[in-house]
Parts: sequence; C-alpha cells; structure tokens
Amino acid sequence: MKRLLISIIAVAAVFAGFAQNIPAEKGYVVVTDYLTADGASDVSDAIQKIIDDNPNRTIYFPDGTYIISEPIVTPADPRKSVALELSNYAVIKAAPGWAHTEAMIRLGGKDAANDIETAGSNYYLSGGVIDGGGTAKGVSIDGGRETVIRNTSIKNVSLGLHVKRGANSGSSDADIFGVNIVGNNRPDCVGVLVEGYDNTFSNMRIGGVYIGVLIRSEANCLRNIHPLYYGDDEHYASSCGFLDEAQNNWYDFCYSDEFATAFRINGGRSLYNNCYAYWYSKRGAKHVAFGTKGKFESDVMNFNMGLGEHNGTAENKVLEASEEGGSGVFFNLHILDKRFITDNSHDKYSK
Repeated sequence: MKRLLISIIAVAAVFAGFAQNIPAEKGYVVVTDYLTADGASDVSDAIQKIIDDNPNRTIYFPDGTYIISEPIVTPADPRKSVALELSNYAVIKAAPGWAHTEAMIRLGGKDAANDIETAGSNYYLSGGVIDGGGTAKGVSIDGGRETVIRNTSIKNVSLGLHVKRGANSGSSDADIFGVNIVGNNRPDCVGVLVEGYDNTFSNMRIGGVYIGVLIRSEANCLRNIHPLYYGDDEHYASSCGFLDEAQNNWYDFCYSDEFATAFRINGGRSLYNNCYAYWYSKRGAKHVAFGTKGKFESDVMNFNMGLGEHNGTAENKVLEASEEGGSGVFFNLHILDKRFITDNSHDKYSK
C-alpha cells in the first residue's frame, strides 16, 4: 500500500511538472519568467515590455493576480501583433485609483494596420479574468481586423467590451464568444458597446449593467446573448437589454432579462429571430418588449414574451412606437398570458 501511494505521488508530480511546462513546450512567452504575479506589485510596464519585445508570439499568463495602473496595448500590425493567453485563474486587475478613460486591455491599440493578407492579423485575447476594480473599462478592440476574444470573464467594470470603429472602412470584423461580463451596477454602466461593423457575438452572459448591448453600427450578428438586470429601482425606467441605434443587425436567441425595455430600436430595420423577453418581478411601472424611436420597421419572428400575473405592471406592451406606420412585422408571436397586455398596438403588425 505504501509503495502504491509513493507511485501515485510520483506520477502526479511528473504530470504536474509536465502541465507547468506546457506553455514553454508550445513556445509561449511566459510572463512570470519576467515578473511576479503577487497581486501587489504594479506590473504594467513589465507586461508592456514583454509585448513590445516579442512580436508574433503568444504571451502566456499563469494563475495569479497582475496589478496594472496603465492600459496594456497590443499592436494591430500583423508583423508586430501578439496573442494574449490567460490561464483560467489569471486575473489582470486595475490598480486602486485607476483614472484612465481607455480600457485596461486595448487590442490593436498601436501600430495601426488594415491587413488580413499577412500572417499575424488574427490575434486574440483568450481566457482569464479582467477585473476593473469597480471603475475601469475592461477590454477594447481599437484597431486591426479579425480580432478574437474568447472564454474571458470581465468583471467590476464601467464598460465591459468596446468594439471601436474598424480599420476597414469602419469594419472591425471581430469575433467574440464565451465572454461573461459583470458591470459595476452604476446607472451609466454598459455591457457591450459596438461601433465597428461586421462583428459576431455569441454565447455571452452580461449582468450588473443598465444597458446590456449598445450597437451603433451595422452588419453585426448576435446569438445567444443574455443580459440580466439587477440594479436599483430609481433608474430602472431607462434600463434596456438591447439598444440598437443603427440598422441591419441580426439577433438570434437573444434574451433580455428584467430590463424595463427588452429591445429598443432607434435606427432602421434589424432582424430578430427566436428572441425572448422576461421579467422576474413587478419592478417599475412599465414593461416593454420592443420600443422604437420612430416607426416600427423591424422583422420579429418567433418572439416569446414571458409576461404573466407574476410580473405584470401597470403598463405591459409588446410594442411602444413613437410614430405610427412602418413596415415591421411580428411573425408567430407568443405571449405567456395575453390578459396582462395593456396595449394592443402591435396587432396591426402581426402575421
């Protein structure tokens, strides 16, 4: 029995050592070879130097806490770009007193380029935790194209993810998936702000915000995005799950949870398929599934409104449009309990 135990310990030690060497075996640059992730030291300059000194390398962050007082900026130029790979419990955290208006992690924020022909254009941020300390903005895509953010948790931020206007005539061509965002729950907090065109967002959960997703550009595809409201009652009326200030965006299985207005359309025509609006309480004086600034022009298919006795308020509307008319359509609309709908202006658009 003693020999068996010793053998098990020996094998475990071998595997542990092997696991620790995996990043090095892959050719990654391991940041803890150059700095200490002790959760106390400011490692901003050290991380930036590692990025600048290692073009076209994957920069690996083992588990630990990395305090930064300055934004970390990666190049957009494919010849200088890097990928940031964070271990699951690697936390990059804003230092107390953070006062910058830019995000903590700025992907493509230097050495501007519009080049997908050269190897290195498809850089990424993967894994780990970005912690804004209740003040900072989390991650921004500042430039370049084909940028990927995946399997990352962004916490305690004033703005979770900002996709800025892209290098290719406004197109940023980014792909975001498996990203969870928790805001600082202040009235100006936004989960995702999209100003670049032609991006995809999938499999995201967003909480602690007053606006889940704010889109100011076109040709974006959103699938399985679930923002959840749990802020205060004072500012509840202005809360919104999905705010589209443009047009020609696609929403598939997007789920607004508890926001006063689930989907607000301030632009033109976008497409909504298999989406859902739900309220877990009777919070506020009004619950609206779709609100529009101007005429209702969008196509809404297979929409489910989870409204009933348990969450009905003084006013409960499928549609609240500021102008009559429009060519929008509700096709195959389902309402949990129609008795609690207080305005049937959506009927004229129903198919």
